[in-house]
Amino acid sequence: MTTSQGTFDSALLESDERRALRAAVGDLGRRYGRDYFTAAVRAGKQTDELWREAGALGYLGVNLPEEYGGGGGGMAELSIVLEELGAAGCPLLLLIVSPAICGTVIARFGTEEQKRRWLPGLSDGSLRMAFGITEPEAGSNSHRITTTARRDGDDWLLTGRKVFISGVDIADATLIVGRTEDARTGKLKPCLFIVDRETPGFEYRQIEMELGAPEKQFQLFLDDVRLPADALVGDEDAGLLQLFAGLNPERIMTAAFSLGMGRFALDKAVEYARTRQVWQSPIGAHQAIAHPLAVAHIELELARLMMQKAAYLYDAGDDMGAGEAANMAKYAAAEAGAKAVDQAVHTLGGNGLTTEYGLAALLTASRVGRIAPVSREMILNFVSHHTLGLPKSY
Repeated sequence: MTTSQGTFDSALLESDERRALRAAVGDLGRRYGRDYFTAAVRAGKQTDELWREAGALGYLGVNLPEEYGGGGGGMAELSIVLEELGAAGCPLLLLIVSPAICGTVIARFGTEEQKRRWLPGLSDGSLRMAFGITEPEAGSNSHRITTTARRDGDDWLLTGRKVFISGVDIADATLIVGRTEDARTGKLKPCLFIVDRETPGFEYRQIEMELGAPEKQFQLFLDDVRLPADALVGDEDAGLLQLFAGLNPERIMTAAFSLGMGRFALDKAVEYARTRQVWQSPIGAHQAIAHPLAVAHIELELARLMMQKAAYLYDAGDDMGAGEAANMAKYAAAEAGAKAVDQAVHTLGGNGLTTEYGLAALLTASRVGRIAPVSREMILNFVSHHTLGLPKSY
């Protein structure tokens, strides 16, 4: 065994194949870059060209089964794709939703018909799917979800409200988290339904956001939306297992989103500190500038290690271990990413707030990882209760 990263094969260091993927995706991201991304945002357009090319190259479905057009990898590979695109300044937010959450759930629990219908398109980018869990009164607390489904003959009738659902307008369907009544106990249990965008009774309204992103946010309104029996994903009794099969990848990918953003901001700050000269030397020669940037780099690297652990556990089939690690990774990456952005803006001073350098908008965007898909406080609740064994506080 050698300590060289090129030949040291372990869960903590990437294989040659994954490093090659990282390099190739980075090259793709830099060909588009931050200017392409911000131009799309200002024009109210999507980053469709990048999405299509990433799909054609096999990056969007790198985690999905090969027999349905995917790459046969896992969250380890897909998180690399999102991180590297983010580090190049053009993250694809729907990577968190379409292949990571929806694709994973359908691949693990969907019927053969559902897999054939959706997975090839999710893999090559010709189909997109949104994910609807958050509710106005429940947040992401699956135990308080009030969207309910009841049987009507062979069909389902789905009624409820959702909020802060990304990309509904460009998604071909939305995977909705609802609840059905257990005939034996009368208690409600979570279930997932595929709802096509044009389904009668399925309405969505845009939420105006102070967030510069191509993907828009929506409220959903479902009033007795009639769905065929095959809209139900997997087993009606699988409940939380199916739900968390999507939520753990969501946390891993949110970590990748924050890491990419933090790396992009840090690179800009380091370049500026290396070349910006005041008095007789570049400002990066001063410890007051250099040390905070070094700390930001260290914290991003540490967060990536936890993300890699979470992806490793998830891909190995350890759902419980992955749940703990994914929450920790999401927390660590969100904190590190936000700190890196803040330090980058501060390093540039007034220039950090200009359109030319493109960092100020990240101050808002970097908050996303701390708020969604679950708040940092709820992760602390999870760790204190489930990991440390402390009494539950809620």
